[in-house]
Amino acid sequence: MGEKFYIFKNGVLSRKDNNIRMTTKEGDIKDIKSEVVDEIFLFGEIDLNTKLLNFLSQKGIILHIFNYYGFYSGSYYPKETNVSGYLVVNQVKHYIDETLRLSIAKEILKTASSNIYRNLRYYNSRGSELDDFLTEIDSLSKKLDFATNINQIMGIEGNIRKKYYSAWNIIINQDIEFTKRTKRPPDNMINSLISFANSLIYTTTLSEIYKTQLNPTISYLHEPGEKRFSLSLDISEIFKPLIADRMIFSLLNKNKITIDDFDEESNFTYLKENSRKKIIEDYDIRLERTIFHKELNRDVSYRYLIRLECYKIIKHIIGEKEYSGFRIWW
Repeated sequence: MGEKFYIFKNGVLSRKDNNIRMTTKEGDIKDIKSEVVDEIFLFGEIDLNTKLLNFLSQKGIILHIFNYYGFYSGSYYPKETNVSGYLVVNQVKHYIDETLRLSIAKEILKTASSNIYRNLRYYNSRGSELDDFLTEIDSLSKKLDFATNINQIMGIEGNIRKKYYSAWNIIINQDIEFTKRTKRPPDNMINSLISFANSLIYTTTLSEIYKTQLNPTISYLHEPGEKRFSLSLDISEIFKPLIADRMIFSLLNKNKITIDDFDEESNFTYLKENSRKKIIEDYDIRLERTIFHKELNRDVSYRYLIRLECYKIIKHIIGEKEYSGFRIWW
């Protein structure tokens, strides 16, 4: 498995022989071996050219771009080499057929809701403050079985998320008032943390999809559209509670991230550069955590769980095995 490389400094990214060269504005040079890199994350102000992009495409390296404030801007997704026309046809068929699409979308949301429930139950072990939240989320999740279209299940998902986020003031032991999820732009430190952590999950999921034969633009829960890899949004829903949310709770409850890690500008809040580095360091450690996979009979990393989710969707689409999402059991 290749490595991720993060660039925070300003400068120029170029090809140098079989390496990727980062030259900072101060003149410092660092060469990155293309053979060991899967993803590059750009947080600095970087100049690059088509020669580099062609090289990245040849090597199958995905480039993820974040703006000055650390907000995700987009990804350079190289031409796919691991392709299957048969799979794409079936992937489209499962989108066009409303019954087939709804089946996958429901399972994604049921799985995400189950993982949200597990998070609340985990943090409820020290008391009973979250009992009402657990009861209501369980009740909302059961309604997914009776939904007849995508709009209905997305409405249920919105209510589950609203109830879940309202419990965060109890889970987080810092004196932070978090009332609602605001994305564009994030208006407080919690929303800024969620946006940043979710963008990391999204880009990781996109990279794992790239290693399979799935087309990242054909999705089932989120509506496919232009200029986004909507299947990555689908699969990310399952892993946000396990990786992103638990990371946020841990960073805040251990005071590794505090109000001092943020800056404010007009009507939005964003993470300072050093704070983003701290979060990324923690995130990478979490991706390499392992659990024992009963079916594979071996330990697998959190990151590989995302790839396995892609494989399970593939098996469902080609009629080999009905899709069952990954559910937290601890």
